[in-house]
Formats: sequence, structure tokens, C-alpha cells
Amino acid sequence: MDLTINTASLPHDDPEASLAFYRDLLGFEVRGDVGEGRMRWITVGPAGQPQTSVLLAPPGADPGVTEAERRTIAEMMAKGTFGWILLATPDLDAAFEKVRAGGAEVVQEPTEQPYGMRDCAFRDPAGNLIRVQEAR
Repeated sequence: MDLTINTASLPHDDPEASLAFYRDLLGFEVRGDVGEGRMRWITVGPAGQPQTSVLLAPPGADPGVTEAERRTIAEMMAKGTFGWILLATPDLDAAFEKVRAGGAEVVQEPTEQPYGMRDCAFRDPAGNLIRVQEAR
């Protein structure tokens, strides 16, 4: 079987703030933007990597999600425990400084981890945890 990861999904609760973060701060390309108001599905991805995308989606938009589940999702997003993604860069310090200067909530400064990886972490506007590891 020959499989690749095409798209990962993260929730958003403010499409404009998410666009500013992923497009303007991280430098991702906008590949799609469908819907209206807060009910927008926005596809972004790293420049030069058209095979890899992140879908920023309104949480709980599926009609099968109950109102109680929507409340749980909203609570988890507010705590920053609902969505996360792991990115990589060859220059972790420069990436960290750019994101910090852009006003992102810093969770962890660049740190050498005991498992042999150097990484940092911050949150996007929806509270999703964004970990960035140094590509070695």
C-alpha cells in the first residue's frame, strides 16, 4: 500500500484570525476558502509543498454532532486541548522568534528534549497547540 498524508484538520473559531496566523505569520499558502462568516473551511499549506495541507474547519459543523458535543469541543478549544499539529524547520530559533514577534501565545521556548529532539510550542488563535521541531 502506498499512502501519503494529504490533509490534516484543525478547528478554528475565527477564520480571519486563523488566516492572519497561518498565511501572514507562518507563510502558508491559501489553497481554498469555502463558506461564509464563521462557517468557513480554509485550506492552507507550506509554500512549495502542494501535496501537504491543513484544513482549518469550523468545529462541530457536522450535523451529527450533538449540542452537548459542541459545548465540549468549545470547552476543549478554550483550554487548548482539542487540536494540535507538529511542524518542522531547519532554523528553529528564527522560526520561534518570528512567531513570538507576531504575537502568538508561547507555550514553550526552544528546548532540547530528553528524547533527542529540539522543539518549541505555541498556540494559534483557536488555541490549537503548534509544536515546531528542528529538522536535523
